[in-house]
Amino acid sequence: MLDAADLPNDIAELKAMLIAATALGLRKDERIERLEKLVAAFKQAAFGRKSEKSDPEQFDLALEDLETAIAAIHAEDEADTAPNKRVSKPRAANRGSLPKHLPRIDEVIEPESLICACGGCLHRIGEDVCERLDVVPAQFRVIVTHRPKYACRSCSDGVVQAPAPARLIPAGLPTEATVAHVLVSKYADHLPLYRQAQIIARQGVDLDRSTLSDWVGRAAFELRPVFDALIADLKRSNKLFMDETRAPVLDPGSRKTKTGYFWALARDDRPWGGNAPPGVAFTYAPGRAGHYAEQILQGFTGVLQVDGYAGYNRLIAPEHIGQNIQLAYCWAHARRKLVEITRTGAAPIAEEGVKRIGELYKFEAELRGLNPEARLTARQERSKPLIVEMKAWLAHHRARVSAKAPLGEALKYIAKYWDGLCLFLSDGRIELDNNSVERAIRPIALNRKNALFAGHEAGAQNWGIIASLIETCKLNSVDPQKWLTSTLTAIVNGHKQHLIHQLLPWNYPDKV
Repeated sequence: MLDAADLPNDIAELKAMLIAATALGLRKDERIERLEKLVAAFKQAAFGRKSEKSDPEQFDLALEDLETAIAAIHAEDEADTAPNKRVSKPRAANRGSLPKHLPRIDEVIEPESLICACGGCLHRIGEDVCERLDVVPAQFRVIVTHRPKYACRSCSDGVVQAPAPARLIPAGLPTEATVAHVLVSKYADHLPLYRQAQIIARQGVDLDRSTLSDWVGRAAFELRPVFDALIADLKRSNKLFMDETRAPVLDPGSRKTKTGYFWALARDDRPWGGNAPPGVAFTYAPGRAGHYAEQILQGFTGVLQVDGYAGYNRLIAPEHIGQNIQLAYCWAHARRKLVEITRTGAAPIAEEGVKRIGELYKFEAELRGLNPEARLTARQERSKPLIVEMKAWLAHHRARVSAKAPLGEALKYIAKYWDGLCLFLSDGRIELDNNSVERAIRPIALNRKNALFAGHEAGAQNWGIIASLIETCKLNSVDPQKWLTSTLTAIVNGHKQHLIHQLLPWNYPDKV
């Protein structure tokens, strides 16, 4: 609380303080509203009508993401209230004591100097000791931090002690490595938090799922700027892939889920020797409508390689203003339409189509790794004649096959996207398909299979943030556990916002 004497006399400074306070109040009101909605979701899930209650495991999954979302909001509030302070007073929590059987690693943090300002030597008069739960693969351990206190015998200038280190979880048990382990276990190894709590309990460490949720939510909040830097870096490229996959989200208090989507934006220039590192960013949206793709791609200009989903058409609609985007389509999807027909019985036309597309892929394998100019020249010499023949083949059979028959539908699909399918003949950077993004999106499906659904939309957003960074680590041969440990440590120690690009996975020096 400021006293009148603390207020500046300058009117401009007073106005600036008033504007800042008003903005802070608005942010607090918005956070209060978000928390109230989350609390309402909790109440409905916990105390709704008996017929609406989920089974215990589903309820655990719901609470997991709701608690993570609340923790992220609390971290946001604390950062807003004290943006330059990483050490706050301890919060009440059921932490207990760490088991005595866990090995202890003692570290001593000494002051920078043991010479007093008066010239005398400082002597040790005591210390502060704290314990935090750390983890190494398959074994937990306890980091015991000693901070000796020193005072001078020659004068009374006070006590000297090294400052307490910054922490991701203020006054909490885990080291940043422990939090990284939980994140990797949940989003890379697909272990829900309640299962992780069960695994940890086997080592005699009693941690509630809600405690792990708090760690994940705070980590997601701190990692958000890195995610924003990742997606911004991807959109500075002029050749990207995009795809979407379902993200079921629990409707709190009911047995049903609503369907949201993760939109994956990916870059992989390795097939043509590009210098930009590979990466993928998952953005959660409550639906699959094309305007979500448009929002995500705001600021991007160039070639976007996609499947045949009609929602992308709005990106190239005549009335679309502001973005110059070309859509390149996927031959793997075209081939898939024909393969499905061959599985139902003899289908010589479909089999011939599959063979023709296979010839394109066979030649394309020889071009992998060449520069765009070499790829383009080779495609003009060898792929273009195959495409010309296929166009004639397509027109011939479309005229003779019913458009409503399965084969007719498959041929119609190829004809509809023909120009985008053939765009690879004019640009050596374009791939035949969007398999790069489909491979990157696969872990989302695996996590969905194990976790069934996200417990809340805010939880799905946190899922997207952390999964994006972990998958980008894997694309760049970076150990996500090491990267997360290093990055969270750098963030809590005050890494500069304008240097956030230094924390992107491909800038991590330790490659696998």
